[in-house]
Amino acid sequence: MNEIIGYIFITIGILFDLFGCIGLVRLPDVYNRLQAAAKCVTLGTCGTLFGFFIVSGFTSAGIKALLALVFVLITAPTGAQALSRAAYLSGVKAWKKSGHQDSKEEEELREAA
Repeated sequence: MNEIIGYIFITIGILFDLFGCIGLVRLPDVYNRLQAAAKCVTLGTCGTLFGFFIVSGFTSAGIKALLALVFVLITAPTGAQALSRAAYLSGVKAWKKSGHQDSKEEEELREAA
């Protein structure tokens, strides 16, 4: 029974990774692409690692999968936020149909950097 549940988590994780990769290719600007990378790929990778942990149990490989899962949960969203902030501060424009408009405070922040 544990193997079936683990394989379900692995399959769902692979599907989220696939959708995240498609989003990286298909979405129009850096901010939307980072959204796909931060959310879909993080969830997909964590699902795959958790599924592997369920299948393998509390072995050395299973514990390593859990540690990698924690590492991915901490670093992927933080890295995506740092990349999006750096892109914003360097003047990368959002897609024209995204509906985002800079306020005066955001323009001053960008000019100060």
